[in-house]
Amino acid sequence: MKTVFVDVDTQIDFLFPAGALYVRGSERLVPAIARLNRYAASKGIALISTTDAHSENDPEFKAWPPHCVAGTRGQQKPDETLLDRRTALPFTPGAEIELAEQVVVEKQVLDVFSNPNFEALLDRLGADNYVVYGVATDYCVRCAITGLLAAGKRVTLVTDVIAAVSPEDGARAVAEFTAKGGQLATVDEVTR
Repeated sequence: MKTVFVDVDTQIDFLFPAGALYVRGSERLVPAIARLNRYAASKGIALISTTDAHSENDPEFKAWPPHCVAGTRGQQKPDETLLDRRTALPFTPGAEIELAEQVVVEKQVLDVFSNPNFEALLDRLGADNYVVYGVATDYCVRCAITGLLAAGKRVTLVTDVIAAVSPEDGARAVAEFTAKGGQLATVDEVTR
């Protein structure tokens, strides 16, 4: 069974208190995110890292404060979560898909499946098992796990490497996920 790790939106604007759209408590996740990403690299497991990449006047800013504007420090991932061999998959339709240890998939809305190249990336990776972690459980993580399950994939959510904007909505997202057949694990269980 081929596995892919999916590191969802672990960007400075979400992870740290000074970030533009900080998810409370998520700074505590950074060491575990780095651990999972490095574990994937050490085992030859492909890593997808989703990232918001907004324009300065992005339509999403009507619903959310400006955040993760492309090219800003807040849009970047913490250095310790980056692998040496990485490539980006832009939001441009028909972009060439290059594989590396870490494929950074840019998106402009909550759902990574909105990237017109994402499903082709999944096809190219040819995995049937996905391990997902990141922020925010009740938004972008929910979209990723729901989309992967709908695509017929086996999905495991790493419960101690997620954080929600609303704890209640995060718990509801996890409950919906398990009701649809999703699996739960901890970082220690995944890296065993």
